[in-house]
Amino acid sequence: MVVDQRIGEKEGSFSCIYDIQGGNIFHLFAGTDNIQRRFDRIGSSLKGAKADERPKLERERELLFRIRGELEKDIPIREQQLNEEEQKMIAGFQFLSAKPAITLVNIGEEDLPRAREMETDLNTRFAGPNHCVVVMCGKLEMELSSLDEESVKDFLGEYGLAQTGLARVIQTSYELLGLISFLTVGEDEVRAWPIARGTVAQKAAGKVHSDIERGFIRAEVISYQDMISSGSLAEAKKRGILRLEGKTYVVQDGDIINYLFNV
Repeated sequence: MVVDQRIGEKEGSFSCIYDIQGGNIFHLFAGTDNIQRRFDRIGSSLKGAKADERPKLERERELLFRIRGELEKDIPIREQQLNEEEQKMIAGFQFLSAKPAITLVNIGEEDLPRAREMETDLNTRFAGPNHCVVVMCGKLEMELSSLDEESVKDFLGEYGLAQTGLARVIQTSYELLGLISFLTVGEDEVRAWPIARGTVAQKAAGKVHSDIERGFIRAEVISYQDMISSGSLAEAKKRGILRLEGKTYVVQDGDIINYLFNV
């Protein structure tokens, strides 16, 4: 959800608060409407259901009734305590309030000096499990997109920012989705591969190619920071910081991996 921030009439108030509240309410009401339609279909299905079909329909109706009760208390589905089986039962509904969410608040350049303060305040009010607020300046992001890397650093420094808004959104998205990235390095390209946090080396190999996962032997691994400090893989080997890992090694964010495999 994207909202614009303007200074409210009351000193220190944020007009975007009403937009965020309105967006959240819309997502909650959309969920209750979907549930009511499903209730109607379940009721019709139960009339002609066979004995072995009824328990599944009744379990679904009971779950949806519980979810609707929480939605009516302004509790989004992402914050409700659903087990894995229950999450699978409602996956097909694509409830908006069940999805991880980022609320982007667009501010003017005049508000950049207090962007962190605003973001902290808004997250205190609205953030929760799988939901956070990111404050950024759309106009500044457009200007930065046309600059080279060195100019971007200088520009950000003038505003006291450590990274671009786009970079922060990507980082936050990864955190909400439980993702990390590992890197592969070839002669003509370097590529990042997104995987779920906690993925083991052999499973991660399948992101590159299924043959590598199937024929996995071992992985040569070095962290991004160690690679930068070494300057090259050859130097990393000399220093003994390029290590060999097996199938069950849990890949870490920023790992650079060279897979050895045989098919």
